[in-house]
Amino acid sequence: MESAFLFYLRLGLDHIADVHAYDHIVFIVALCAIYSLNQWRQVAILVTAFTIGHSITLALAALSVIKVPSALIEFLIPVTIFITSAYNIARKPSTQDNHRITLNYFMALFFGLIHGMGFSNYFRSLMGREESVVKPLFAFNLGIEAGQLMIVSVILLLSYLFLNRLQVNKKDWTQVISGATAGIAFILMLETFEALIGN
Repeated sequence: MESAFLFYLRLGLDHIADVHAYDHIVFIVALCAIYSLNQWRQVAILVTAFTIGHSITLALAALSVIKVPSALIEFLIPVTIFITSAYNIARKPSTQDNHRITLNYFMALFFGLIHGMGFSNYFRSLMGREESVVKPLFAFNLGIEAGQLMIVSVILLLSYLFLNRLQVNKKDWTQVISGATAGIAFILMLETFEALIGN
């Protein structure tokens, strides 16, 4: 029989990989679009910043400390994707720019706060009559992190293939990936805005 910990771990993993919740996947893709495989340390710190952000609001929302209308969160999530994608497209690459790197981490942390509230809506619907949320919350969050790391690994391996093996220009790679994620985000923004104003 599957333990409760493994149950919520698997649900977290399934949720981040769910095609019906692909907005989170698109955000991770946009977040990593400007990086290559040899920058994996920077990506690891970036994803950690995002993790800290969404862990905070996932816990607070799951414990009902904060309550934000789900329609608003569903609109704000594609907004974070669009802003990240637009930033990728507009930025001018620099080999040594600590201010820009710090800004990337701050954006990941702040946008993580928004995504955490999106995760919490799904998590609360699963909780049912659980007496304690601590272990399920930890397992669910751990599952989400495992899923995110798999997505990041795929993106970085693809970037290595295109940039190092197929000799694609890094700027072109970033522009194409970020343009695609921006387009998806814009469509999601329109769809979720209709739902937002309809409430």
